[in-house]
Amino acid sequence: MPSNQDSEYLGLSAPLAQGSAWHRSPSLVPKKKARKYGSLALSKKGHGPLGKGPALACPATLEPRICFSLAVVWNLCLFLFSLNIFISLFTELQEIVFVIQSQSNSFHSKRAEDLERNILKQAEELGKELPRVLLIHQMDRHDGAWTILPLMQDFSASYGRNSSWIFFCEEDTRIQIVKLLETLRRFDKSKEWFLGKALYDEESTIIHHYAFAENPTVFKFPDFAAGWALSIPLVNKLANRLKSEPLKSDFTIDLKHEIALYIWKKGNGPHLTPVPEFCTDDLNSYKAVHCATMFSNFLPVCGDPVKKEDIFVAVKTCRKFHRDRIPIVKQTWEGEAALVEYYSDYAETSIPTIDLGVPNTERGHCGKTFAILERFLNHSSSKTPWLVIVDDDTLISIFRLRKLLSCYDPNEPVFLGERYGYGLGTGGYSYITGGGGMVFSREAIQKLLASKCQCYSNDAPDDMVLGMCFSGLGIPITHCPLFHQARPMDYPKDYLAHQIPISFHKHWNVDPVKVYFTWLAPKMEDSFTEKKQRRIREDL
Repeated sequence: MPSNQDSEYLGLSAPLAQGSAWHRSPSLVPKKKARKYGSLALSKKGHGPLGKGPALACPATLEPRICFSLAVVWNLCLFLFSLNIFISLFTELQEIVFVIQSQSNSFHSKRAEDLERNILKQAEELGKELPRVLLIHQMDRHDGAWTILPLMQDFSASYGRNSSWIFFCEEDTRIQIVKLLETLRRFDKSKEWFLGKALYDEESTIIHHYAFAENPTVFKFPDFAAGWALSIPLVNKLANRLKSEPLKSDFTIDLKHEIALYIWKKGNGPHLTPVPEFCTDDLNSYKAVHCATMFSNFLPVCGDPVKKEDIFVAVKTCRKFHRDRIPIVKQTWEGEAALVEYYSDYAETSIPTIDLGVPNTERGHCGKTFAILERFLNHSSSKTPWLVIVDDDTLISIFRLRKLLSCYDPNEPVFLGERYGYGLGTGGYSYITGGGGMVFSREAIQKLLASKCQCYSNDAPDDMVLGMCFSGLGIPITHCPLFHQARPMDYPKDYLAHQIPISFHKHWNVDPVKVYFTWLAPKMEDSFTEKKQRRIREDL
Protein backbone atom coordinates (compact mmCIF):
# COMPACT_ATOMS: atom_id res chain seq x y z
CA MET A 1 0.00 0.00 0.00
CA PRO A 2 1.54 3.36 -0.95
CA SER A 3 2.08 5.93 1.77
CA ASN A 4 0.27 9.20 2.27
CA GLN A 5 3.47 10.97 1.24
CA ASP A 6 3.43 9.06 -2.04
CA SER A 7 -0.19 9.96 -2.61
CA GLU A 8 0.54 13.64 -2.08
CA TYR A 9 3.51 13.56 -4.48
CA LEU A 10 1.40 11.88 -7.14
CA GLY A 11 -1.30 14.49 -6.93
CA LEU A 12 -3.81 12.42 -4.91
CA SER A 13 -5.91 14.73 -2.81
CA ALA A 14 -6.85 12.31 0.07
CA PRO A 15 -4.95 9.86 2.36
CA LEU A 16 -4.95 6.15 1.49
CA ALA A 17 -5.00 4.64 5.00
CA GLN A 18 -7.75 2.17 5.90
CA GLY A 19 -10.82 3.77 7.40
CA SER A 20 -9.74 7.20 6.27
CA ALA A 21 -11.44 9.75 4.08
CA TRP A 22 -10.48 7.53 1.13
CA HIS A 23 -13.44 5.28 1.95
CA ARG A 24 -15.68 8.01 3.27
CA SER A 25 -15.17 10.22 0.23
CA PRO A 26 -14.49 8.13 -2.87
CA SER A 27 -13.31 11.06 -4.99
CA LEU A 28 -9.69 12.09 -4.56
CA VAL A 29 -10.60 15.70 -5.31
CA PRO A 30 -13.46 17.90 -4.15
CA LYS A 31 -16.55 16.85 -6.06
CA LYS A 32 -17.53 20.40 -6.92
CA LYS A 33 -14.21 20.85 -8.77
CA ALA A 34 -14.32 17.58 -10.68
CA ARG A 35 -15.40 17.15 -14.29
CA LYS A 36 -16.71 13.69 -15.15
CA TYR A 37 -15.01 11.65 -17.84
CA GLY A 38 -16.85 8.29 -17.81
CA SER A 39 -15.97 6.44 -14.58
CA LEU A 40 -13.00 8.73 -13.80
CA ALA A 41 -12.93 12.43 -13.10
CA LEU A 42 -10.41 15.22 -13.42
CA SER A 43 -10.18 18.25 -11.20
CA LYS A 44 -9.38 21.66 -12.60
CA LYS A 45 -6.75 22.18 -9.88
CA GLY A 46 -4.33 19.74 -8.32
CA HIS A 47 -0.93 19.63 -6.71
CA GLY A 48 1.07 16.98 -8.50
CA PRO A 49 4.73 17.19 -9.49
CA LEU A 50 3.90 19.62 -12.29
CA GLY A 51 2.36 22.16 -9.95
CA LYS A 52 -1.23 23.18 -10.41
CA GLY A 53 -2.93 20.92 -12.87
CA PRO A 54 -5.45 18.08 -13.21
CA ALA A 55 -5.52 15.46 -10.44
CA LEU A 56 -7.10 12.01 -10.60
CA ALA A 57 -10.49 11.45 -8.94
CA CYS A 58 -11.33 7.82 -8.14
CA PRO A 59 -14.88 6.36 -7.81
CA ALA A 60 -15.71 4.17 -4.79
CA THR A 61 -16.14 1.09 -6.99
CA LEU A 62 -12.46 1.10 -7.99
CA GLU A 63 -9.80 -0.64 -5.85
CA PRO A 64 -7.43 1.87 -4.19
CA ARG A 65 -4.36 0.02 -5.48
CA ILE A 66 -5.67 0.23 -9.06
CA CYS A 67 -6.59 3.86 -8.59
CA PHE A 68 -3.11 4.60 -7.27
CA SER A 69 -1.58 2.95 -10.35
CA LEU A 70 -3.82 5.04 -12.57
CA ALA A 71 -2.68 8.14 -10.73
CA VAL A 72 0.95 7.21 -11.39
CA VAL A 73 0.26 6.68 -15.09
CA TRP A 74 -1.81 9.85 -15.29
CA ASN A 75 0.85 12.06 -13.73
CA LEU A 76 3.59 10.43 -15.80
CA CYS A 77 1.61 11.14 -18.97
CA LEU A 78 1.15 14.75 -17.89
CA PHE A 79 4.84 15.09 -17.17
CA LEU A 80 5.89 13.59 -20.52
CA PHE A 81 3.33 15.70 -22.39
CA SER A 82 4.54 18.89 -20.72
CA LEU A 83 8.18 17.90 -21.25
CA ASN A 84 7.46 17.30 -24.92
CA ILE A 85 5.90 20.75 -25.24
CA PHE A 86 8.85 22.33 -23.45
CA ILE A 87 11.41 20.56 -25.63
CA SER A 88 9.39 21.43 -28.73
CA LEU A 89 9.22 25.11 -27.76
CA PHE A 90 12.90 25.13 -26.86
CA THR A 91 13.89 23.56 -30.18
CA GLU A 92 11.60 25.73 -32.29
CA LEU A 93 12.74 28.90 -30.57
CA GLN A 94 16.31 28.31 -31.75
CA GLU A 95 15.00 28.02 -35.31
CA ILE A 96 13.59 31.57 -35.40
CA VAL A 97 15.72 34.59 -36.28
CA PHE A 98 14.10 37.79 -35.03
CA VAL A 99 14.80 40.88 -37.15
CA ILE A 100 13.78 44.25 -35.70
CA GLN A 101 13.30 46.91 -38.38
CA SER A 102 15.24 49.44 -36.33
CA GLN A 103 16.80 52.85 -36.98
CA SER A 104 20.06 54.42 -35.85
CA ASN A 105 18.59 57.59 -34.34
CA SER A 106 19.11 57.44 -30.55
CA PHE A 107 15.38 57.45 -29.74
CA HIS A 108 14.61 54.62 -32.14
CA SER A 109 17.67 52.50 -31.38
CA LYS A 110 16.80 52.56 -27.67
CA ARG A 111 13.25 51.38 -28.39
CA ALA A 112 14.59 48.57 -30.58
CA GLU A 113 17.04 47.53 -27.87
CA ASP A 114 14.19 47.49 -25.33
CA LEU A 115 12.27 45.12 -27.61
CA GLU A 116 15.36 42.95 -28.04
CA ARG A 117 15.69 42.64 -24.26
CA ASN A 118 12.01 41.75 -23.95
CA ILE A 119 12.33 38.96 -26.54
CA LEU A 120 15.41 37.54 -24.83
CA LYS A 121 13.80 37.76 -21.39
CA GLN A 122 10.81 35.72 -22.59
CA ALA A 123 13.10 33.26 -24.33
CA GLU A 124 15.22 32.81 -21.22
CA GLU A 125 12.23 31.33 -19.43
CA LEU A 126 12.00 28.58 -22.06
CA GLY A 127 15.64 27.47 -22.24
CA LYS A 128 19.29 28.33 -21.77
CA GLU A 129 20.21 29.06 -25.38
CA LEU A 130 18.76 32.36 -26.58
CA PRO A 131 17.47 33.04 -30.10
CA ARG A 132 19.20 35.36 -32.51
CA VAL A 133 17.83 38.90 -32.50
CA LEU A 134 19.12 41.24 -35.20
CA LEU A 135 18.69 45.01 -35.44
CA ILE A 136 18.52 46.25 -39.02
CA HIS A 137 20.44 49.46 -38.34
CA GLN A 138 23.36 47.44 -36.95
CA MET A 139 23.48 45.38 -40.17
CA ASP A 140 23.54 48.47 -42.34
CA ARG A 141 26.51 47.98 -44.63
CA HIS A 142 24.82 50.40 -47.01
CA ASP A 143 21.82 52.71 -46.91
CA GLY A 144 19.43 50.11 -48.29
CA ALA A 145 19.30 47.58 -45.45
CA TRP A 146 15.89 48.89 -44.35
CA THR A 147 14.42 47.71 -47.66
CA ILE A 148 15.05 44.09 -46.52
CA LEU A 149 15.54 42.46 -49.93
CA PRO A 150 19.26 43.38 -50.17
CA LEU A 151 19.78 41.35 -46.97
CA MET A 152 18.28 38.10 -48.29
CA GLN A 153 21.59 36.65 -49.43
CA ASP A 154 23.12 37.39 -46.02
CA PHE A 155 20.15 35.76 -44.27
CA SER A 156 20.43 32.70 -46.50
CA ALA A 157 24.19 32.33 -46.00
CA SER A 158 24.04 32.79 -42.22
CA TYR A 159 20.79 31.05 -41.30
CA GLY A 160 19.76 28.99 -44.34
CA ARG A 161 20.88 25.68 -42.81
CA ASN A 162 20.14 25.99 -39.10
CA SER A 163 16.92 28.03 -38.95
CA SER A 164 13.32 27.69 -40.06
CA TRP A 165 11.91 31.22 -39.95
CA ILE A 166 12.95 34.85 -40.25
CA PHE A 167 10.47 36.91 -38.24
CA PHE A 168 10.42 40.66 -38.89
CA CYS A 169 8.86 43.27 -36.63
CA GLU A 170 8.90 46.97 -35.88
CA GLU A 171 10.31 48.54 -32.73
CA ASP A 172 6.79 49.05 -31.33
CA THR A 173 5.61 45.49 -32.08
CA ARG A 174 5.01 43.44 -28.94
CA ILE A 175 5.52 39.68 -29.15
CA GLN A 176 4.22 36.81 -27.02
CA ILE A 177 6.91 34.23 -27.73
CA VAL A 178 4.99 31.08 -26.74
CA LYS A 179 1.95 32.17 -28.76
CA LEU A 180 4.18 32.97 -31.73
CA LEU A 181 5.73 29.49 -31.58
CA GLU A 182 2.28 27.90 -31.40
CA THR A 183 1.21 29.94 -34.43
CA LEU A 184 4.25 29.12 -36.58
CA ARG A 185 3.90 25.42 -35.73
CA ARG A 186 0.75 25.31 -37.88
CA PHE A 187 2.82 25.88 -41.01
CA ASP A 188 5.09 23.29 -42.61
CA LYS A 189 8.53 24.88 -42.29
CA SER A 190 9.86 22.86 -45.22
CA LYS A 191 7.62 24.82 -47.61
CA GLU A 192 7.68 28.41 -48.86
CA TRP A 193 5.61 30.65 -46.59
CA PHE A 194 5.02 34.40 -46.55
CA LEU A 195 2.98 35.16 -43.41
CA GLY A 196 1.50 38.36 -42.02
CA LYS A 197 -1.52 40.47 -41.24
CA ALA A 198 -3.09 41.20 -44.61
CA LEU A 199 -3.66 44.73 -45.89
CA TYR A 200 -5.20 45.62 -49.24
CA ASP A 201 -6.19 48.70 -51.22
CA GLU A 202 -9.89 49.41 -51.54
CA GLU A 203 -9.22 51.49 -54.63
CA SER A 204 -6.17 51.83 -56.85
CA THR A 205 -3.74 54.41 -55.53
CA ILE A 206 -0.83 56.47 -56.77
CA ILE A 207 1.53 55.24 -54.03
CA HIS A 208 1.16 51.73 -55.51
CA HIS A 209 1.38 52.97 -59.10
CA TYR A 210 -2.34 52.14 -59.53
CA ALA A 211 -1.56 48.42 -59.42
CA PHE A 212 -4.45 45.96 -59.81
CA ALA A 213 -6.64 48.82 -61.00
CA GLU A 214 -9.58 46.56 -61.90
CA ASN A 215 -9.78 45.07 -58.40
CA PRO A 216 -7.07 46.24 -55.98
CA THR A 217 -8.55 44.20 -53.10
CA VAL A 218 -7.22 40.96 -54.59
CA PHE A 219 -3.59 41.71 -53.73
CA LYS A 220 -2.61 41.37 -50.07
CA PHE A 221 0.52 42.79 -48.45
CA PRO A 222 1.71 42.67 -44.83
CA ASP A 223 1.22 45.24 -42.09
CA PHE A 224 4.77 45.49 -40.73
CA ALA A 225 3.46 46.68 -37.35
CA ALA A 226 1.93 43.23 -36.73
CA GLY A 227 5.14 41.41 -37.63
CA TRP A 228 5.62 39.17 -40.66
CA ALA A 229 7.52 35.97 -41.36
CA LEU A 230 9.36 34.24 -44.18
CA SER A 231 10.14 30.54 -44.07
CA ILE A 232 13.78 29.67 -44.73
CA PRO A 233 12.98 27.81 -47.99
CA LEU A 234 11.48 31.06 -49.29
CA VAL A 235 14.45 33.10 -48.03
CA ASN A 236 16.83 30.74 -49.84
CA LYS A 237 14.77 31.00 -53.01
CA LEU A 238 14.78 34.80 -52.88
CA ALA A 239 18.54 34.81 -52.25
CA ASN A 240 19.17 32.63 -55.31
CA ARG A 241 16.91 34.82 -57.41
CA LEU A 242 18.80 37.94 -56.34
CA LYS A 243 22.08 36.32 -57.43
CA SER A 244 20.81 35.87 -60.97
CA GLU A 245 18.48 38.89 -61.10
CA PRO A 246 20.02 41.84 -59.19
CA LEU A 247 17.61 44.44 -57.87
CA LYS A 248 16.85 47.24 -60.30
CA SER A 249 17.69 50.86 -59.58
CA ASP A 250 14.22 52.08 -58.77
CA PHE A 251 12.11 53.97 -56.25
CA THR A 252 11.07 52.55 -52.89
CA ILE A 253 7.78 54.18 -51.90
CA ASP A 254 5.71 51.70 -49.91
CA LEU A 255 8.08 48.93 -48.87
CA LYS A 256 5.49 46.49 -47.56
CA HIS A 257 3.61 46.54 -50.88
CA GLU A 258 6.78 46.32 -52.95
CA ILE A 259 8.16 43.35 -50.99
CA ALA A 260 4.87 41.50 -51.47
CA LEU A 261 4.99 42.21 -55.21
CA TYR A 262 8.57 40.96 -55.45
CA ILE A 263 7.79 37.74 -53.59
CA TRP A 264 4.58 37.15 -55.56
CA LYS A 265 6.55 37.53 -58.83
CA LYS A 266 3.47 38.08 -61.00
CA GLY A 267 1.87 34.88 -59.75
CA ASN A 268 4.96 32.68 -59.88
CA GLY A 269 5.75 33.03 -56.18
CA PRO A 270 3.76 32.66 -52.97
CA HIS A 271 1.13 35.19 -52.01
CA LEU A 272 0.76 36.49 -48.49
CA THR A 273 -0.98 34.04 -46.14
CA PRO A 274 -3.05 35.99 -43.57
CA VAL A 275 -2.37 35.01 -39.96
CA PRO A 276 -5.08 36.17 -37.51
CA GLU A 277 -2.69 35.88 -34.56
CA PHE A 278 -0.52 38.64 -36.06
CA CYS A 279 -2.36 41.65 -34.67
CA THR A 280 -2.15 45.41 -34.37
CA ASP A 281 -4.54 45.59 -31.44
CA ASP A 282 -3.31 47.61 -28.49
CA LEU A 283 -1.65 45.79 -25.61
CA ASN A 284 -4.60 46.52 -23.33
CA SER A 285 -7.28 45.52 -25.83
CA TYR A 286 -9.55 42.59 -24.95
CA LYS A 287 -8.70 41.17 -28.39
CA ALA A 288 -5.01 40.88 -27.53
CA VAL A 289 -5.50 37.66 -25.56
CA HIS A 290 -5.71 35.74 -28.86
CA CYS A 291 -2.71 37.50 -30.44
CA ALA A 292 0.89 36.42 -30.89
CA THR A 293 1.79 40.02 -31.71
CA MET A 294 0.34 43.36 -30.70
CA PHE A 295 1.20 46.97 -31.38
CA SER A 296 1.59 50.04 -29.21
CA ASN A 297 -0.66 52.40 -31.13
CA PHE A 298 -0.18 55.55 -29.09
CA LEU A 299 1.73 58.63 -30.18
CA PRO A 300 5.13 58.38 -28.48
CA VAL A 301 5.57 61.06 -25.82
CA CYS A 302 8.90 61.38 -24.03
CA GLY A 303 8.22 64.41 -21.88
CA ASP A 304 6.50 67.77 -22.17
CA PRO A 305 5.56 68.69 -25.75
CA VAL A 306 8.01 70.93 -27.55
CA LYS A 307 7.01 74.59 -27.18
CA LYS A 308 5.23 76.22 -30.10
CA GLU A 309 8.01 78.79 -30.25
CA ASP A 310 10.56 76.02 -30.78
CA ILE A 311 9.13 75.04 -34.18
CA PHE A 312 9.45 77.27 -37.24
CA VAL A 313 7.12 76.28 -40.09
CA ALA A 314 7.98 77.22 -43.67
CA VAL A 315 5.25 76.90 -46.30
CA LYS A 316 6.32 76.62 -49.94
CA THR A 317 3.82 78.25 -52.28
CA CYS A 318 3.59 80.32 -55.46
CA ARG A 319 1.39 83.12 -56.74
CA LYS A 320 -1.09 80.91 -58.57
CA PHE A 321 -2.03 79.11 -55.32
CA HIS A 322 -2.36 82.18 -53.08
CA ARG A 323 -6.14 82.26 -53.48
CA ASP A 324 -7.12 78.58 -53.21
CA ARG A 325 -4.49 76.81 -51.07
CA ILE A 326 -3.34 79.43 -48.55
CA PRO A 327 -6.90 80.01 -47.23
CA ILE A 328 -7.10 76.26 -46.45
CA VAL A 329 -3.91 76.49 -44.38
CA LYS A 330 -5.36 79.43 -42.46
CA GLN A 331 -8.65 77.58 -41.87
CA THR A 332 -6.92 74.48 -40.57
CA TRP A 333 -3.51 74.17 -38.96
CA GLU A 334 -1.97 77.67 -39.07
CA GLY A 335 -3.46 78.53 -35.67
CA GLU A 336 -1.54 75.65 -34.06
CA ALA A 337 1.81 77.19 -35.00
CA ALA A 338 3.52 80.18 -33.38
CA LEU A 339 6.07 80.78 -36.15
CA VAL A 340 4.89 80.47 -39.77
CA GLU A 341 6.17 82.06 -42.96
CA TYR A 342 4.92 81.63 -46.52
CA TYR A 343 7.61 81.59 -49.22
CA SER A 344 6.53 82.44 -52.74
CA ASP A 345 7.70 83.91 -56.03
CA TYR A 346 5.57 86.98 -55.31
CA ALA A 347 5.35 89.13 -52.16
CA GLU A 348 1.74 89.64 -51.14
CA THR A 349 1.24 91.60 -47.91
CA SER A 350 -2.32 90.39 -47.23
CA ILE A 351 -1.13 86.83 -46.52
CA PRO A 352 1.80 87.78 -46.12
CA THR A 353 4.21 85.97 -48.43
CA ILE A 354 7.96 86.43 -48.75
CA ASP A 355 9.68 86.49 -52.13
CA LEU A 356 12.99 84.65 -51.75
CA GLY A 357 14.23 85.86 -55.12
CA VAL A 358 14.12 82.35 -56.54
CA PRO A 359 12.04 81.93 -59.73
CA ASN A 360 9.08 79.59 -59.40
CA THR A 361 9.46 76.21 -61.09
CA GLU A 362 6.77 73.75 -62.09
CA ARG A 363 8.56 70.92 -60.33
CA GLY A 364 11.43 70.17 -57.98
CA HIS A 365 11.67 73.50 -56.07
CA CYS A 366 15.20 72.73 -54.90
CA GLY A 367 16.37 76.33 -55.20
CA LYS A 368 13.47 77.56 -53.06
CA THR A 369 14.03 74.90 -50.39
CA PHE A 370 17.74 75.66 -49.99
CA ALA A 371 16.93 79.38 -49.80
CA ILE A 372 14.53 78.57 -46.94
CA LEU A 373 17.27 76.62 -45.15
CA GLU A 374 19.70 79.54 -45.52
CA ARG A 375 17.10 82.00 -44.23
CA PHE A 376 16.25 79.82 -41.23
CA LEU A 377 19.88 79.51 -40.23
CA ASN A 378 20.94 83.10 -40.82
CA HIS A 379 17.89 85.37 -40.66
CA SER A 380 15.07 83.67 -38.72
CA SER A 381 15.09 83.12 -34.97
CA SER A 382 18.63 82.06 -34.18
CA LYS A 383 17.51 79.96 -31.22
CA THR A 384 14.63 78.02 -32.78
CA PRO A 385 15.73 74.36 -32.69
CA TRP A 386 13.30 72.89 -35.26
CA LEU A 387 12.35 73.73 -38.85
CA VAL A 388 9.41 72.13 -40.67
CA ILE A 389 9.05 72.61 -44.43
CA VAL A 390 5.64 71.79 -45.94
CA ASP A 391 3.86 72.30 -49.24
CA ASP A 392 0.88 74.62 -49.44
CA ASP A 393 -1.37 71.56 -49.82
CA THR A 394 0.10 69.69 -46.83
CA LEU A 395 -2.29 69.14 -43.91
CA ILE A 396 -0.40 68.78 -40.64
CA SER A 397 -1.04 68.55 -36.91
CA ILE A 398 1.48 70.83 -35.20
CA PHE A 399 -0.16 69.81 -31.91
CA ARG A 400 0.88 66.16 -32.42
CA LEU A 401 4.23 67.08 -33.93
CA ARG A 402 5.09 68.96 -30.73
CA LYS A 403 4.44 65.76 -28.77
CA LEU A 404 6.47 63.63 -31.16
CA LEU A 405 9.47 65.95 -31.14
CA SER A 406 9.74 65.57 -27.37
CA CYS A 407 11.39 62.22 -28.21
CA TYR A 408 14.17 63.72 -30.35
CA ASP A 409 17.29 65.63 -29.38
CA PRO A 410 17.65 68.84 -31.43
CA ASN A 411 21.37 68.80 -30.64
CA GLU A 412 21.63 65.74 -32.90
CA PRO A 413 21.41 66.07 -36.70
CA VAL A 414 17.78 64.96 -37.16
CA PHE A 415 16.06 64.76 -40.56
CA LEU A 416 12.58 63.32 -40.00
CA GLY A 417 9.49 62.42 -42.04
CA GLU A 418 8.17 59.70 -44.34
CA ARG A 419 11.14 57.86 -45.84
CA TYR A 420 11.36 56.92 -49.51
CA GLY A 421 14.33 55.49 -51.35
CA TYR A 422 15.97 55.60 -54.75
CA GLY A 423 18.25 52.91 -56.18
CA LEU A 424 18.77 51.31 -52.79
CA GLY A 425 19.37 47.89 -54.29
CA THR A 426 22.37 49.30 -56.16
CA GLY A 427 23.88 51.70 -53.62
CA GLY A 428 21.42 54.59 -53.85
CA TYR A 429 20.07 56.74 -51.04
CA SER A 430 17.06 57.36 -48.79
CA TYR A 431 15.17 60.65 -48.63
CA ILE A 432 12.25 62.27 -46.82
CA THR A 433 9.39 62.81 -49.25
CA GLY A 434 8.44 66.48 -49.20
CA GLY A 435 4.65 66.37 -49.40
CA GLY A 436 4.19 64.86 -45.95
CA GLY A 437 6.45 67.47 -44.38
CA MET A 438 10.20 67.51 -43.71
CA VAL A 439 11.46 68.14 -40.16
CA PHE A 440 15.02 69.37 -39.57
CA SER A 441 16.93 70.01 -36.37
CA ARG A 442 19.05 73.17 -36.49
CA GLU A 443 22.10 70.94 -36.07
CA ALA A 444 21.21 69.01 -39.24
CA ILE A 445 20.85 72.23 -41.26
CA GLN A 446 24.16 73.58 -39.99
CA LYS A 447 25.98 70.42 -41.06
CA LEU A 448 24.19 70.38 -44.42
CA LEU A 449 25.01 73.97 -45.38
CA ALA A 450 28.55 73.73 -44.06
CA SER A 451 29.14 70.82 -46.45
CA LYS A 452 28.43 73.06 -49.48
CA CYS A 453 26.14 70.37 -50.89
CA GLN A 454 23.66 72.20 -53.11
CA CYS A 455 21.10 71.94 -55.89
CA TYR A 456 22.32 71.18 -59.39
CA SER A 457 19.38 73.28 -60.68
CA ASN A 458 16.50 75.30 -59.21
CA ASP A 459 13.97 72.74 -60.43
CA ALA A 460 15.83 69.68 -59.14
CA PRO A 461 13.72 67.52 -56.79
CA ASP A 462 14.46 69.11 -53.42
CA ASP A 463 13.65 66.08 -51.28
CA MET A 464 15.90 63.79 -53.33
CA VAL A 465 18.79 66.27 -53.39
CA LEU A 466 18.51 66.58 -49.60
CA GLY A 467 18.60 62.79 -49.37
CA MET A 468 21.78 62.64 -51.45
CA CYS A 469 23.40 65.38 -49.37
CA PHE A 470 22.61 63.80 -46.01
CA SER A 471 23.66 60.39 -47.30
CA GLY A 472 27.02 61.83 -48.33
CA LEU A 473 27.41 63.34 -44.86
CA GLY A 474 26.61 60.02 -43.18
CA ILE A 475 23.54 61.54 -41.48
CA PRO A 476 20.75 58.94 -41.46
CA ILE A 477 17.20 59.61 -42.55
CA THR A 478 14.75 59.02 -39.70
CA HIS A 479 11.47 57.48 -40.79
CA CYS A 480 8.14 58.15 -39.11
CA PRO A 481 5.08 56.41 -40.66
CA LEU A 482 2.78 59.03 -39.11
CA PHE A 483 3.74 61.44 -41.93
CA HIS A 484 1.89 60.72 -45.18
CA GLN A 485 2.72 61.78 -48.72
CA ALA A 486 -0.83 61.07 -49.92
CA ARG A 487 -4.49 61.38 -48.83
CA PRO A 488 -6.21 59.18 -46.24
CA MET A 489 -8.09 57.31 -48.96
CA ASP A 490 -4.77 56.23 -50.49
CA TYR A 491 -3.95 54.00 -47.50
CA PRO A 492 -5.68 50.82 -46.25
CA LYS A 493 -8.16 51.50 -43.45
CA ASP A 494 -6.59 48.79 -41.27
CA TYR A 495 -3.22 50.49 -41.65
CA LEU A 496 -4.49 53.89 -40.51
CA ALA A 497 -6.61 52.33 -37.74
CA HIS A 498 -3.59 51.86 -35.45
CA GLN A 499 -2.03 55.25 -36.22
CA ILE A 500 -2.23 58.73 -34.73
CA PRO A 501 -1.39 60.55 -37.99
CA ILE A 502 0.64 63.74 -38.12
CA SER A 503 0.20 64.74 -41.77
CA PHE A 504 -1.51 64.07 -45.09
CA HIS A 505 -0.93 65.64 -48.50
CA LYS A 506 -2.92 66.75 -51.55
CA HIS A 507 -6.30 68.47 -51.93
CA TRP A 508 -7.18 66.51 -55.04
CA ASN A 509 -10.71 65.06 -55.01
CA VAL A 510 -11.16 65.58 -51.25
CA ASP A 511 -12.45 68.28 -48.93
CA PRO A 512 -9.16 69.27 -47.24
CA VAL A 513 -10.90 71.06 -44.37
CA LYS A 514 -12.93 67.95 -43.60
CA VAL A 515 -9.80 65.78 -43.83
CA TYR A 516 -8.03 68.01 -41.34
CA PHE A 517 -10.85 68.12 -38.79
CA THR A 518 -11.50 64.39 -39.16
CA TRP A 519 -7.93 63.17 -38.90
CA LEU A 520 -5.64 65.85 -37.53
CA ALA A 521 -7.37 68.53 -35.46
CA PRO A 522 -6.34 68.70 -31.77
CA LYS A 523 -9.92 68.66 -30.52
CA MET A 524 -10.32 65.11 -31.82
CA GLU A 525 -8.33 63.89 -28.81
CA ASP A 526 -10.96 65.30 -26.45
CA SER A 527 -14.30 65.34 -28.21
CA PHE A 528 -14.55 61.87 -29.75
CA THR A 529 -14.04 58.37 -28.50
CA GLU A 530 -11.89 56.01 -30.57
CA LYS A 531 -14.97 54.23 -31.95
CA LYS A 532 -16.54 57.49 -33.09
CA GLN A 533 -13.31 58.53 -34.78
CA ARG A 534 -13.10 55.26 -36.67
CA ARG A 535 -16.74 55.48 -37.77
CA ILE A 536 -16.23 59.00 -39.10
CA ARG A 537 -13.01 58.01 -40.86
CA GLU A 538 -14.64 55.05 -42.57
CA ASP A 539 -17.27 57.38 -44.02
CA LEU A 540 -14.63 59.62 -45.53
